[in-house]
Amino acid sequence: MLATRKAPIYTMVYKPDDFKGTPLEHAEVHTSAIQHWPKGVSNYRTYLPFMPYQIEQFDLTAYDTVVSSSHAVAKGVLVGAGQLHVSYVHSPIRYAWDLYQQYLREANLTSGVKATLAKVALHYIRLWDHSTANRVDVFLANSEYVAKRIWRTYRRPARVLYPPVDVDRFDHTRPREDFYFTMSRFVPYKKIDLIVETFTRLGKPLIVIGAGPDFDKVKALAGPNVQLLGRQSDEMVADHMARCKAFVFAADEDFGIVPVEAQAAGAPVIAYGKGGSLETVVPDRTGVFFGQQSIESLSRAVELFESQAGQFDAATIRRHAEKFRPERFRAQFAAILEAAETAKKNGEDPEKAVLALHLEAL
Repeated sequence: MLATRKAPIYTMVYKPDDFKGTPLEHAEVHTSAIQHWPKGVSNYRTYLPFMPYQIEQFDLTAYDTVVSSSHAVAKGVLVGAGQLHVSYVHSPIRYAWDLYQQYLREANLTSGVKATLAKVALHYIRLWDHSTANRVDVFLANSEYVAKRIWRTYRRPARVLYPPVDVDRFDHTRPREDFYFTMSRFVPYKKIDLIVETFTRLGKPLIVIGAGPDFDKVKALAGPNVQLLGRQSDEMVADHMARCKAFVFAADEDFGIVPVEAQAAGAPVIAYGKGGSLETVVPDRTGVFFGQQSIESLSRAVELFESQAGQFDAATIRRHAEKFRPERFRAQFAAILEAAETAKKNGEDPEKAVLALHLEAL
C-alpha cells in the first residue's frame, strides 16, 4: 500500500534491503504472516491463494483515510463505513482475469490435478476480487487502459492518475549511437524473445539488459549482433538509454514506465501499439508503433523508424516525458485526496467529487 503523510505502511511482505537509500527506508512497515512463512519473501507468489485472507487481517480502524496501491489484493482491505478508502489500481489481477488462459498455458497448468487446483483457486480469487470492489470509495487508475479494465471487471469508474517517472535520472543531450536497446524482466508477456529474434533476423545491433526465467530461452535465439548484458545497475541502464538509436518495447503493459524513461533520455520508442504505450508514446513525434506482436510487424516498424529517424528530436522527446514528473503526480494526488476527504466529511460522494475534479491534462 501507498504511504502518504508519513503514514504507516501495511504490505504482504517487505524486504528492507530493497529500500535502502529511498524515502521508505525508515518507514513504519507492518507485514502479513506470509513474511514469516517458508520462502515467504523470496517466493511470495506461491502463497497467492492465502493473500485474500491475509489482507483482511490488517487492523486499520485507527485511520480516517486508507490509500491502497493495488495490482492484486491490496484493494481488499477491510474498512469501516466512516473511513475513506482510495485505491490506486495498477491492474485488476491479471492472471485471474485478462491473462487467465495465458497464465495457465505458460505455467503448464492446462490439465491434471495441479491444473484443477489452480483453476479452483483462481475462480475463488475472481469471486473475492469482484466482491471487494464495494470496499473502495474512489478508484484511481494508472492509465486510461486500466480504467477501462476496472470498469469491465468491477463496473466502477476510475480517475486516471499517471504514475511518477524520475525523468531527472536521464540525460537527453548525448549523441546517439548505432544500436537499439531494450530492457525488461525476462518473462513471457514482456516479449523479449520476440525482440531478440526479430533483430537477429534483421542483423541490426541490439543491446538487452535484464534477467529472469526466460533468459536461457532468449539467449538461444540471439545472433552475434545481439548483446545480452544480464542484470545491470540503474546507472548502466540510464547510460544505454542516453546513447541508443531507439528503445524497443513489445509488451502489452498497463502503463509502462520504461518507455517514458527512454523518452526522458531523448530516445525514440518503437512500441507495441496496445495498452499504456498508446498513452505515453506520440506517433511520428516520440516514436512509432507496430500493430502485432510478430516478427513481421516489428520488422516493418523498425524499417519505418529508420526511414523517419531524422525527424525525431531528443529535446522534443524529453519535453514530452517531463509531463510525467513526480512533482506533477504529487500535486494531482494531493488534490484528489483533498477532494475525496472533503466530500466524505460533508456527507457527499467522494467518487463523484474526484471524477468532477479539474486537473491539468497531459
